[in-house]
Amino acid sequence: MKLVNFLAGAALALAGMTAQSASTTQQQGASDLRVHLLGTGSPLPQTFRFGPSTLIEAGGKKYLFDSGRGVIQRLYSLGIPFNDVDKLFLTHLHSDHTIGVPDLYLTGWVRGRKHPLRVWGPEGTARMMNGLAEAFDYDIKVRLEQNPGSQVDAVDVGPGVVYEGDGVKITAFAVDHPPLESSFGYKFEYQGRTVVLSGDTRYNEDVVRNAKGADLLVHEVAAASDKLMKASPIIPKILAKHTLPEEAGKVFADAGVRMAVYSHIVLFDVTEKELEERTRKSYEGPLVIGQDLMTFDIGDEITVSTTEPTE
Repeated sequence: MKLVNFLAGAALALAGMTAQSASTTQQQGASDLRVHLLGTGSPLPQTFRFGPSTLIEAGGKKYLFDSGRGVIQRLYSLGIPFNDVDKLFLTHLHSDHTIGVPDLYLTGWVRGRKHPLRVWGPEGTARMMNGLAEAFDYDIKVRLEQNPGSQVDAVDVGPGVVYEGDGVKITAFAVDHPPLESSFGYKFEYQGRTVVLSGDTRYNEDVVRNAKGADLLVHEVAAASDKLMKASPIIPKILAKHTLPEEAGKVFADAGVRMAVYSHIVLFDVTEKELEERTRKSYEGPLVIGQDLMTFDIGDEITVSTTEPTE
């Protein structure tokens, strides 16, 4: 595992760096608040970026946000028991954020989850989860009748506090991801530390407000080359539903976060170097271009590490 430390308030020496590219190997220490980027990609199938999914560990408990393609494989690479992940918060119901839910649901109880998978999300979440339980009903009954781990406890929620317990407070806030009427970002608070996940959104002042002074802001981004913008009528329509690098930089700067991180990275003929350069037009602070299996330990220092995928 590779590690690199960031002193509180210090800028990265290399913006957009990964922990593999400029770091020294150290012993992994325990942290009360830890954020794992399980998947940082887009709807496009990629082997190096799986579907959007972020796991937060706080006080030994695990909280999963979105469940994109490959979530189980990434948990396996991190050595996190599937049955320990029993709380899922969905930002919205687009398939790239939910296609890993059946795998999480079924593989978790097969590996020993003893209580229902709890799921929070926008309108339609409970219906989707109940539909999954019905779709796999035969398999569930054949394998283990009346196993509580094969059940689902799903609720539709609106903006506001959606979870409080074990010192954790999770607040959903509305974001702007057309044409969806209900799409959330999440604010995660624990022992005076704050992590904010933007969800899928265009530039949105509500993200800025909720991320004010946050320790970590994980934000989506989308960009395309001028050539593709002119050549394809579809690309501009896709970008209109997301946040451009220059806009994301403004969010980071206005929110005054300790560290900004890109995830759900959608690039059309744009390199990561160009992504960083465009972000720097509006933001000069600490910036990490997220990679799958990147982990952030949050304390007086923020330590960033990466784990190699398991074959």
